[in-house]
Amino acid sequence: MAKVIPTIQMVLEKYPKIAAVERLRTGGKPGTKTVRNMISCVTRLCKMAGVALESPVSIFTRKMLTKLLDSACLEGLKPVTIWSYLNALKALFARWARNYYTDAHWQIPVIELPSYNKMPQRYVRPDSKVLAKVKRWYNSLTEREDDREWVAATLMLEFAMRNGDVGRLRWSDFRERDGAIILCYTPHKTALSSGRRVAWPVHPEIWEKLCEYRDHGRHYFKKKAPRRLEDKNAPLVVPCADDVFVRLNGDLRAQKIFTGPKGCYELRKICIDHVYQKFGAEMASSISGDDIRTMMRYYADPSQPNVGELKIVDLL
Repeated sequence: MAKVIPTIQMVLEKYPKIAAVERLRTGGKPGTKTVRNMISCVTRLCKMAGVALESPVSIFTRKMLTKLLDSACLEGLKPVTIWSYLNALKALFARWARNYYTDAHWQIPVIELPSYNKMPQRYVRPDSKVLAKVKRWYNSLTEREDDREWVAATLMLEFAMRNGDVGRLRWSDFRERDGAIILCYTPHKTALSSGRRVAWPVHPEIWEKLCEYRDHGRHYFKKKAPRRLEDKNAPLVVPCADDVFVRLNGDLRAQKIFTGPKGCYELRKICIDHVYQKFGAEMASSISGDDIRTMMRYYADPSQPNVGELKIVDLL
């Protein structure tokens, strides 16, 4: 049977089906949410480029994509947005997917993206005044009416957790090992890519406060936006965490500590940076769950040594 070049619409309809089969083989990858996002991104890309979905996939040449990238930049579209669309297009024709397309007797061209080698932006350490404000603000959370605010901030500042991972955290993720309490979880960002797990010891004072919160925590909800709150024995550590982060982010902006839309995320960065400076990249990678090379590119600062006065000969 002769091979045919499918249309964009044909690929978009087939991809969710083959992704469902692939999930059975790989144990969950690619996820259903990832598939939906990819389909959405490719559809937006075609609309942006003025390409009909009935067009053959061979229309996606490197020259065409380069022209699209240039025009998108001129129109003021954020580079991160257009690159997310382009990467979704490339993922649509990943190596594992091509095997299914071949079985369908489809001829799929090689998708070549324009060259792009952007390095991650380095972390800019807050000065001592900002860190002092953060410390005062964090200490004040123990006086709040909703105890979840202190818990959410603690999980980010002390354990470098992401917002989403805080919302998914369960009490069963705290485990006893050799007489100590260990926080054990797999960050959602790395769950399907590298499967890197985090296992980090919990300070006894923090664990004591967490247990007090678990047994006698106070939760507050505004009447205009009621939500079902699980009882104190619920598996989630921070129920309805999104509401908590909205308040904390607004609080950080109001106090002019962090003015961005996701001020709480800066707490995670502060944690990683301080672990990096004190214990090195390997420990920073352990607490964050990120790749050690990412830690070094993002947080390393050769111009700021932190080992103090040192004679190498004394180490021999």
